[in-house]
Amino acid sequence: MAVAAAAAVRALTDRCETVATAESLTGGLVGATLVAIPGVSSVYRGGLVVYATDLKQSLAGVPAGLLAERGPVDPDVALALAAGARDRCGADWGVATTGVAGPDPQGGKPVGLVYVAVAGRSVAEVRELRLTGGREAIRTESVTAVLQLLDDSLRSAPAPV
Repeated sequence: MAVAAAAAVRALTDRCETVATAESLTGGLVGATLVAIPGVSSVYRGGLVVYATDLKQSLAGVPAGLLAERGPVDPDVALALAAGARDRCGADWGVATTGVAGPDPQGGKPVGLVYVAVAGRSVAEVRELRLTGGREAIRTESVTAVLQLLDDSLRSAPAPV
């Protein structure tokens, strides 16, 4: 996790851009991983821990209809969470996690199904993960995956103007 976080912070710093987080199953672990990196205060705006489905709508701005139709574990919900974090925290980039860490399935979705997303001003990407292991392993791998996705997106995005 720390390697992915350090790479993302370095890339954000090089680009003079900022990031915000919206987390469900990771419950703040993405933000905590980022703030462990020295120098992060110049690039991390803050985050939303939206564990409850209704908070995904009220705090992160995920459309209520999308949540009602598909539930909280969905790729479009992940993208909406990332965009909501970016917009609501006034950042250049938003990242998000949503999924099922277990021990039981949720809403017909299996344990280990996770979506991580990144939303920049001109870039939006989501990845589906099918993780194995216990709750802690799923959460940890989700953090690493979303920070790697952020770093990949920063490296492939057009340079800021």
